[in-house]
Amino acid sequence: MLHARTPPHARRAALRAALASGRLLRFPGAFNPLTAVLITELGFDGVYVSGAVLAADLALPDIGLTTLTEVADRAGQIARVTDLPTLVDADTGFGEPMNVARSVQILEDAGLAGCHLEDQVNPKRCGHLDGKTVVPVEEMVRRIHAAVAARRDPNFVLCARTDARGVEGLDAAIERARAYRDAGADMIFPEGLADAAEFAAVRAAVDVPILANMTEFGKSELLTAATLASVGVNVVIYPVTLLRLAMRATEDGLRRLAADGTQTELLDRMQHRSRLYELLDYAAYNTFDDSIFTYRVPGPPESG
Repeated sequence: MLHARTPPHARRAALRAALASGRLLRFPGAFNPLTAVLITELGFDGVYVSGAVLAADLALPDIGLTTLTEVADRAGQIARVTDLPTLVDADTGFGEPMNVARSVQILEDAGLAGCHLEDQVNPKRCGHLDGKTVVPVEEMVRRIHAAVAARRDPNFVLCARTDARGVEGLDAAIERARAYRDAGADMIFPEGLADAAEFAAVRAAVDVPILANMTEFGKSELLTAATLASVGVNVVIYPVTLLRLAMRATEDGLRRLAADGTQTELLDRMQHRSRLYELLDYAAYNTFDDSIFTYRVPGPPESG
């Protein structure tokens, strides 16, 4: 009710412990706070906030147009409602190393459990499109150093994403992963890998957790959780899955409404009011309200 019961520092500690457990953690992407509630209820390990989804929600392409304020506000709204750790896409850190440092502290204050920073040139591009450019290794290392120096909670997870696979090849991506680990990254996110063998190669090269992006219609084969676990992946994100499902259903519904002039034939596709109220925990709010506001306003005195 209102906010998650687990404070941010405890969620960060829980994420650290889970990363050390060796099991695969599944983080679906939440496009709003209510989907984070559902992700929590259905037993996933964490919540992911995608920069691409946040941009799309603002009707913007994923080309670095969103601001730190927009990302932190939305990510904080999502983190507020779940006891699970929330990981957020911080793009290239929203500027130079000093901007990266401020970004990390703002995201800490918003209740996030961690963020990932990438080595693309700013403004960035979607990781599964062509035409990306990566910065020199030394520049990304400065970003990571700034993030490490700015972090106040040592359990806040700093993940370094490299987009070098699609630009310089797998060997270069692995060399960057090693450099980013040495700079202080807690986790490595090798973007755009082709298949399980490439994830296994990254796993063999670095001794910190690695993250796999299982986004649809991209450059990576959609691997099962069992396959990812078998090659040593620690975290898998499904960044745009829920938004794509919701937008397809919304578009189909609008077309039907426009054609029929009524939503009657759509009722069996809808979440029922009772289920929505269950997710929102209406009953608890009513109990809370009744237990506090127990007084009655007296009426006017009776005459005579």
